[in-house]
Amino acid sequence: MTVGWLILALMGAATYLYGLAMHATLLCLLVKPMPVLALLGWLHDAPPGEYRRWISLGLIFSLVGDVLLAWPGDLFVFGLGAFLLAHLAYLKAYLSDCHRPALLPLALALGIGAVLLGILLSSGLGPLLVPVIVYGLAISAMLWRALARLGTEVPKRSAWLAAAGALAFVFSDSLIGINRFIQPFHAAPYLIIISYWLGQWGITASAFPQKQR
Repeated sequence: MTVGWLILALMGAATYLYGLAMHATLLCLLVKPMPVLALLGWLHDAPPGEYRRWISLGLIFSLVGDVLLAWPGDLFVFGLGAFLLAHLAYLKAYLSDCHRPALLPLALALGIGAVLLGILLSSGLGPLLVPVIVYGLAISAMLWRALARLGTEVPKRSAWLAAAGALAFVFSDSLIGINRFIQPFHAAPYLIIISYWLGQWGITASAFPQKQR
């Protein structure tokens, strides 16, 4: 990641974490998009093509989701919708260079999704039942296609970064579900956002087939 974009991302991340600790809602709202904006700017240096285009679109939808989830008031469903579109864009990116069925990754992704959904259902989701199920299917499909690229003709670096990024994203969203619907815990906001940023970084970095010098 180039120095300028890295500084922007780190400044935004540090300020957001400070805002979380201080319960500064407005500050968090203002700086939360900065790390993903930096990734979007960095992505412009990646080789052009369909893969980069869909990853860019996913980051843009993620920016919208970031703002909606940080906005004062409960806009959770709208944020969920924005991230649903982001996962569909990432899914399309992964399908642009790999179409193999990959049954083992499919079983793994479905298994992870089923376990997490089962945990959430145990607490009762109420009116959010259908949106959460649809979102769970989308992120499971995104994870499947990210894992499906491993061991193919796709550049190894790109495949591993995308897979790691997808897993980190799933982990972040799992923590959101547990914290919101099962049992809130103090460290949740910090673990959620850090794993989310790492996931987005991995997905973005996967658009660079070769390590930048």
